[in-house]
Amino acid sequence: MITKKELRKKAKEIRRSLDIKSISEKITDKIKGMDVYQHAKHIMIFYPLGHEVNLLGLLDDEKSFHLPKVNGEELLVCPYRDGDELEVSEFKTEEPLSEPVDPEILDIVFVPALMIDKHKNRLGYGGGFYDKFLSKNCANAVKIVAIPSALIIEELPSEDFDKKIDVTVCEND
Repeated sequence: MITKKELRKKAKEIRRSLDIKSISEKITDKIKGMDVYQHAKHIMIFYPLGHEVNLLGLLDDEKSFHLPKVNGEELLVCPYRDGDELEVSEFKTEEPLSEPVDPEILDIVFVPALMIDKHKNRLGYGGGFYDKFLSKNCANAVKIVAIPSALIIEELPSEDFDKKIDVTVCEND
Protein backbone atom coordinates (compact mmCIF):
# COMPACT_ATOMS: atom_id res chain seq x y z
CA MET A 1 0.00 0.00 0.00
CA ILE A 2 1.13 3.56 -0.70
CA THR A 3 2.55 5.43 2.33
CA LYS A 4 0.93 8.37 4.10
CA LYS A 5 3.82 10.59 3.01
CA GLU A 6 3.27 9.67 -0.66
CA LEU A 7 -0.48 10.19 -0.27
CA ARG A 8 0.05 13.65 1.24
CA LYS A 9 2.16 14.67 -1.74
CA LYS A 10 -0.42 13.28 -4.18
CA ALA A 11 -3.30 14.99 -2.35
CA LYS A 12 -1.57 18.37 -2.47
CA GLU A 13 -0.97 17.96 -6.22
CA ILE A 14 -4.62 17.07 -6.83
CA ARG A 15 -5.81 19.96 -4.65
CA ARG A 16 -3.74 22.49 -6.61
CA SER A 17 -5.54 21.44 -9.80
CA LEU A 18 -9.04 22.02 -8.39
CA ASP A 19 -11.30 25.08 -8.44
CA ILE A 20 -11.26 25.24 -4.66
CA LYS A 21 -13.27 28.48 -4.51
CA SER A 22 -16.23 26.95 -6.34
CA ILE A 23 -15.92 23.67 -4.42
CA SER A 24 -15.81 25.57 -1.10
CA GLU A 25 -18.98 27.52 -1.96
CA LYS A 26 -20.86 24.32 -2.85
CA ILE A 27 -19.69 22.56 0.31
CA THR A 28 -20.59 25.57 2.49
CA ASP A 29 -24.11 25.65 1.00
CA LYS A 30 -24.52 21.91 1.68
CA ILE A 31 -23.37 22.31 5.28
CA LYS A 32 -25.86 25.11 5.88
CA GLY A 33 -28.64 22.71 4.86
CA MET A 34 -27.58 19.89 7.19
CA ASP A 35 -29.75 19.24 10.27
CA VAL A 36 -26.72 18.70 12.49
CA TYR A 37 -25.39 22.13 11.48
CA GLN A 38 -28.73 23.90 11.82
CA HIS A 39 -29.11 22.62 15.40
CA ALA A 40 -25.50 23.29 16.44
CA LYS A 41 -24.60 26.30 18.55
CA HIS A 42 -20.81 26.00 19.01
CA ILE A 43 -18.73 25.12 15.96
CA MET A 44 -15.00 24.85 15.42
CA ILE A 45 -13.80 25.54 11.90
CA PHE A 46 -10.23 26.10 10.71
CA TYR A 47 -8.76 29.04 8.86
CA PRO A 48 -7.98 27.75 5.35
CA LEU A 49 -4.46 27.51 4.01
CA GLY A 50 -3.80 27.82 0.31
CA HIS A 51 -5.85 25.15 -1.41
CA GLU A 52 -7.91 23.97 1.57
CA VAL A 53 -11.69 24.03 1.55
CA ASN A 54 -12.73 27.47 2.82
CA LEU A 55 -15.56 27.34 5.35
CA LEU A 56 -15.38 31.01 6.34
CA GLY A 57 -18.71 31.57 4.56
CA LEU A 58 -20.34 29.89 7.56
CA LEU A 59 -19.35 32.85 9.76
CA ASP A 60 -22.39 34.80 8.52
CA ASP A 61 -24.66 32.45 10.49
CA GLU A 62 -25.93 33.13 14.01
CA LYS A 63 -23.69 30.64 15.78
CA SER A 64 -20.66 30.73 18.06
CA PHE A 65 -17.59 29.92 15.99
CA HIS A 66 -14.17 28.89 17.21
CA LEU A 67 -10.75 28.41 15.64
CA PRO A 68 -7.97 26.12 16.82
CA LYS A 69 -4.76 27.50 18.26
CA VAL A 70 -1.64 25.38 18.67
CA ASN A 71 -0.16 25.43 22.17
CA GLY A 72 2.87 23.12 22.33
CA GLU A 73 1.50 19.74 21.24
CA GLU A 74 -2.16 20.49 21.90
CA LEU A 75 -4.95 22.42 20.20
CA LEU A 76 -6.83 25.08 22.10
CA VAL A 77 -10.35 26.15 21.14
CA CYS A 78 -10.65 29.93 20.82
CA PRO A 79 -13.78 31.98 20.03
CA TYR A 80 -13.72 33.76 16.68
CA ARG A 81 -16.00 36.21 14.91
CA ASP A 82 -15.50 37.45 11.37
CA GLY A 83 -13.12 40.38 11.52
CA ASP A 84 -11.39 39.43 14.79
CA GLU A 85 -7.64 39.90 14.75
CA LEU A 86 -5.56 36.84 13.89
CA GLU A 87 -1.87 36.07 14.17
CA VAL A 88 0.26 33.76 12.04
CA SER A 89 1.47 30.70 13.94
CA GLU A 90 4.73 28.80 13.58
CA PHE A 91 2.82 26.48 11.20
CA LYS A 92 1.82 29.46 9.01
CA THR A 93 -1.84 29.12 10.04
CA GLU A 94 -4.03 32.02 11.11
CA GLU A 95 -4.89 31.77 14.81
CA PRO A 96 -7.15 33.85 17.04
CA LEU A 97 -5.91 36.02 19.90
CA SER A 98 -8.95 35.27 22.08
CA GLU A 99 -8.75 33.24 25.29
CA PRO A 100 -9.41 29.49 24.96
CA VAL A 101 -12.66 27.89 26.09
CA ASP A 102 -13.59 24.36 27.17
CA PRO A 103 -13.66 22.17 24.03
CA GLU A 104 -16.57 20.18 25.46
CA ILE A 105 -18.94 23.02 24.48
CA LEU A 106 -18.44 22.18 20.79
CA ASP A 107 -21.32 20.64 18.89
CA ILE A 108 -19.35 20.29 15.63
CA VAL A 109 -15.64 20.12 14.85
CA PHE A 110 -14.64 20.60 11.23
CA VAL A 111 -11.44 18.63 10.88
CA PRO A 112 -8.97 19.49 8.11
CA ALA A 113 -7.85 16.63 5.87
CA LEU A 114 -5.77 16.06 2.78
CA MET A 115 -7.71 12.90 1.93
CA ILE A 116 -10.46 10.78 3.41
CA ASP A 117 -11.49 7.21 2.74
CA LYS A 118 -14.83 5.45 2.60
CA HIS A 119 -14.28 4.06 6.12
CA LYS A 120 -14.14 7.56 7.73
CA ASN A 121 -10.34 7.56 8.07
CA ARG A 122 -8.67 10.88 7.34
CA LEU A 123 -5.21 11.78 6.19
CA GLY A 124 -4.02 14.85 8.04
CA TYR A 125 -0.84 16.83 7.66
CA GLY A 126 1.20 14.49 9.85
CA GLY A 127 1.45 16.46 13.08
CA GLY A 128 -1.17 14.46 14.94
CA PHE A 129 -2.71 17.58 16.51
CA TYR A 130 -6.31 16.71 15.63
CA ASP A 131 -5.93 13.02 16.48
CA LYS A 132 -4.66 13.98 19.96
CA PHE A 133 -7.30 16.68 20.35
CA LEU A 134 -10.19 14.43 19.34
CA SER A 135 -9.02 11.55 21.53
CA LYS A 136 -9.10 13.78 24.64
CA ASN A 137 -11.92 16.23 23.86
CA CYS A 138 -15.24 16.73 22.15
CA ALA A 139 -16.75 13.35 22.97
CA ASN A 140 -20.21 14.60 21.97
CA ALA A 141 -19.21 16.79 19.03
CA VAL A 142 -19.87 15.65 15.47
CA LYS A 143 -16.56 15.40 13.61
CA ILE A 144 -16.94 16.53 10.00
CA VAL A 145 -14.47 16.66 7.12
CA ALA A 146 -15.36 19.03 4.29
CA ILE A 147 -13.35 17.87 1.28
CA PRO A 148 -13.40 17.86 -2.53
CA SER A 149 -14.74 14.59 -3.94
CA ALA A 150 -11.47 14.16 -5.88
CA LEU A 151 -9.76 13.53 -2.53
CA ILE A 152 -12.00 10.70 -1.35
CA ILE A 153 -10.40 7.32 -1.92
CA GLU A 154 -11.33 3.72 -1.21
CA GLU A 155 -8.88 3.07 1.64
CA LEU A 156 -6.18 4.95 3.52
CA PRO A 157 -3.47 3.40 5.66
CA SER A 158 -4.48 3.91 9.29
CA GLU A 159 -2.97 3.32 12.69
CA ASP A 160 -4.44 2.84 16.15
CA PHE A 161 -3.98 6.51 17.10
CA ASP A 162 -5.80 7.79 13.97
CA LYS A 163 -9.23 9.11 14.92
CA LYS A 164 -12.12 8.47 12.55
CA ILE A 165 -14.55 11.22 11.68
CA ASP A 166 -18.35 11.02 11.66
CA VAL A 167 -19.40 12.78 8.48
CA THR A 168 -17.85 13.64 5.12
CA VAL A 169 -19.21 16.54 3.07
CA CYS A 170 -18.11 17.07 -0.51
CA GLU A 171 -19.34 19.25 -3.35
CA ASN A 172 -21.33 16.60 -5.22
CA ASP A 173 -22.93 14.18 -2.77
